[in-house]
Amino acid sequence: MFKPSRDQARQLFFDTWRKYRQHEILSGIETIALDVILLHPEYHAILDDAERFLTKDYLPETGETNPFLHMSMHVALNEQLSIDQPKGIRERFSRLQQMTGDDHTAAHHIIECLAEMIWQAQRNETAPDAAIYFACLDKRLNSRIE
Repeated sequence: MFKPSRDQARQLFFDTWRKYRQHEILSGIETIALDVILLHPEYHAILDDAERFLTKDYLPETGETNPFLHMSMHVALNEQLSIDQPKGIRERFSRLQQMTGDDHTAAHHIIECLAEMIWQAQRNETAPDAAIYFACLDKRLNSRIE
């Protein structure tokens, strides 16, 4: 399994943005990354300045959102949806789309649950648990989402 370093993962977004702006051909993963980048114009200035932001730390204490983590979570979700893994994620996404009326808003709800599952796995030093992921999603689906 490919496990890029933090800087390699970030470099993917910088390279994708540069290639897009220079009208160069993108690889498959770059095409997926570009779709995510285009959904987040608030990150374009960051992607224009790799020298400044490649190694920048985004600490929870500062209250800053880590744009690379956020975009990577979108990429991960896109991959999950493409193969319906964990089984049932595609159906839940479809239901969230219907509830929110918006693909991007639905994706953000799922990403929050994905982050919760990852956080719990790290905290408990266990493998990610799809039951935790789906419990979070099902709670959102069974409540009124604003």
